[in-house]
Amino acid sequence: MKTIRDVNLEGKRVFVRVDFNVPLDEHGQVSDMTRITAALPTINYLIQQKAKIILASHLGRPDGTKNEKYSLAPVAKGLSELLKQPVLFLTDCIGEKIISTVNKLANSEVALLENVRFYAEETDNDEKFSQELAKLADAYVNDAFGTAHRAHSSTAGIAKFLSPCVAGFLIERELEFLGKKTANPEHPFTVILGGAKVSDKISVIDALLDKADNMIIGGAMAYTFLLAQGHKIGNSLVESDKIDTALAAIKKAKEKNVQLVFPVDSVATDHIDFANRTVGTTQIFGLDIPDGMSGIDIGPKSVEQFSEIVRQSKTILLNGPMGIFEIKESAKGTFAIAEAIAQNREAISIIGGGDSVKAINKSGHSEDVTFISTGGGASLEFLEGKTLPGIAVLDQ
Repeated sequence: MKTIRDVNLEGKRVFVRVDFNVPLDEHGQVSDMTRITAALPTINYLIQQKAKIILASHLGRPDGTKNEKYSLAPVAKGLSELLKQPVLFLTDCIGEKIISTVNKLANSEVALLENVRFYAEETDNDEKFSQELAKLADAYVNDAFGTAHRAHSSTAGIAKFLSPCVAGFLIERELEFLGKKTANPEHPFTVILGGAKVSDKISVIDALLDKADNMIIGGAMAYTFLLAQGHKIGNSLVESDKIDTALAAIKKAKEKNVQLVFPVDSVATDHIDFANRTVGTTQIFGLDIPDGMSGIDIGPKSVEQFSEIVRQSKTILLNGPMGIFEIKESAKGTFAIAEAIAQNREAISIIGGGDSVKAINKSGHSEDVTFISTGGGASLEFLEGKTLPGIAVLDQ
């Protein structure tokens, strides 16, 4: 796959699809700059190459209507501060007025288009809309890994009408770590999967059982596996219709000689209030949880067992939290595993997008891991071995 290193973009109008789908606080200011910071190497390189840079992104789900709540204006302000140069914010993303403004950009100047999802045609991958976007530029760069699994106009459709079409540095790094480092890992290779549902991760489990030495299952999805093995799980979140799926994974792990590890104890509660971030009385149980209690985190014995496996690993992939990490009483397991990963300085540690990133940031160990993916769904689909439309369209 070609990257911006392989092409001369000096003096060219370069359409760069970035992922600036960032959280905004109650004052409409960017509250987490992670995704903006992740795009800086590509933007700075294009500035040095004297390209004319046109950035495009979506923010939230405005559902094809112009909604100020989802405007990228605050992002332009934050980006300008990070780049230490002005960022021209454009109030639309297509049209003669925008073309005219973009054509006046000087080399190394940066403009940011308004939210591409203000048009329903964006998510429809509408050909005419793709052409309208393409009119703004001479070349296309995709650096939005978080949306690379979507075949939208700005992530895939536009590539039909521009050449060259290359990857930015963020996508290059994502493919290196989620691809090469997990396809040919240093062993022992430990995969740690958490989160709520087996159904979200079953394809990843299946794909990674072919490569891993150890697979640790935590989070609520562990209760489906424990139920499948005949344990009582009380009122814990479970997918009863995925029992056969769980048993098939256990069978495959045995056939592949992969150590498949589940929690041996759980922190459970009699009440969960997500809205107010509170739980009722908590208690630690072994493999069986009584009726009326719900598992909300892995227990101390599981923390020790999982941490020991992590300490002996050379490659670690984490995707998903061990419990409800947003609530203090059920965050210890997730943070303890994050700490164990951070302390293994010998290993390549990859944090696979979505809630895992929020959890590692909240744990305070984001600086101590090798790589943090910016893609949630994209990370999962890539690990499953699926072709991502936003990457398939790039020049080889």
